[in-house]
Amino acid sequence: MDKHYGKPAMARPLHRLTAVKVARTKTPGIYADGGSLYLRVAPGGSKQYVFRYIRNGRLHDMGIGPTHTLSLAEARERATEARKLLLDGVDPLASKRARIAALRAADASAVTFQQCAEDFIKANEVKWTNAQHRHEWSWSLRKYVYPILGSMPVGAIDTPLVLKVLKPIWGKTPESASRIRGRIENVLGWATVHHYRTGDNPARWNGLLEHALPSVVKGDHHAALPYAEVPAFLAKLRKQAGVPAKCLEFLVLTGVRLDEARKATWSEVDFEARTWTIPRERMKKGDREHRVPLSPAALAILKDMYRARCSDYVFPGSRQALAMGKNQPWKLMKRLMGDVEMTVHGFRSSFRSARDGERLGQDAAGPPSAAFPIILSVWKCGTAVAVGLCPVAAAVIGGRHERSTVICAGMCRDGDGLIH
Repeated sequence: MDKHYGKPAMARPLHRLTAVKVARTKTPGIYADGGSLYLRVAPGGSKQYVFRYIRNGRLHDMGIGPTHTLSLAEARERATEARKLLLDGVDPLASKRARIAALRAADASAVTFQQCAEDFIKANEVKWTNAQHRHEWSWSLRKYVYPILGSMPVGAIDTPLVLKVLKPIWGKTPESASRIRGRIENVLGWATVHHYRTGDNPARWNGLLEHALPSVVKGDHHAALPYAEVPAFLAKLRKQAGVPAKCLEFLVLTGVRLDEARKATWSEVDFEARTWTIPRERMKKGDREHRVPLSPAALAILKDMYRARCSDYVFPGSRQALAMGKNQPWKLMKRLMGDVEMTVHGFRSSFRSARDGERLGQDAAGPPSAAFPIILSVWKCGTAVAVGLCPVAAAVIGGRHERSTVICAGMCRDGDGLIH
């Protein structure tokens, strides 16, 4: 028979620690208070209360809190709560994690779509080298998305709400609406990764919105003036005075986008080399700079503007510190051409028609109509691909090995009837 039979077992004492001992203990180690409560002193001097228990044959340590936040009495209360959970068959550590997850979910439910969108933009705009792209992201969300989804908890957004944003604009501007859909999808995906929402992405196209919205045929062309009519347009344009007229003519002669032309600065122009270098941050893709060799006609415009220089911009606005407004060339074009279906951007299409091998309109006299440029593409091999490449144009582009675009826009009077 056991010698302890009939005698009460000795219980492990509780409350071995005191507040003074907790404060004075400096040696790293773990110190028992009893009832599975311990004081842990780290090598760096930090102190924490720990609840240590065995469950399913495994030892677990659950942090209760640091000594500078919890008193010894408060730590003992939390240890008692943990022992009660064990008594009821509940793992204290699993219960703590579930409680934290619930609090995070409650916090996430308060995060709005607009907050997530703004954080998404901040996290990604460093990759968006094109200023116009950054502006369009924010502007499109402010105009079309925030009025409906902006103040809503991001976790509550579902497919009907996304469709409420998209349907009114899908029929009017389908390509822009498609881009907005992609931006909503990106924001919601970011929110899911950051645990602000769960489940499927309600803005996803494949297998979801494709069944609710018609497909978008991308690449709708801007209305363009037929290239055979461009000389007559330029003749009208050259009778106009003012910065918008000069800018529009320069754009036609160089084949660039409106923002690239109107925001040109004098630091980008090299008169001696007859080139205009557009920095990569002002290009649409933003991945490389673009060097535009300047024809005599384009150089003449720049020289005229330089003689009247009053700003760092080649084509300044009424407020000289700013570039000319983007609507001014369009208003001038509409005033000159009336109801003719055309856009400023459409002149790039006219250029492509010439580049792709279509001849300019000819009159009875024989030579092509004057004043419309031919686009010449120069590739890494250094060979020029063009229609009717005259010797003057060949000399301009000779020796270039980088990929670029060469514009020849001056009338050749050497008897070959070509434009260079």
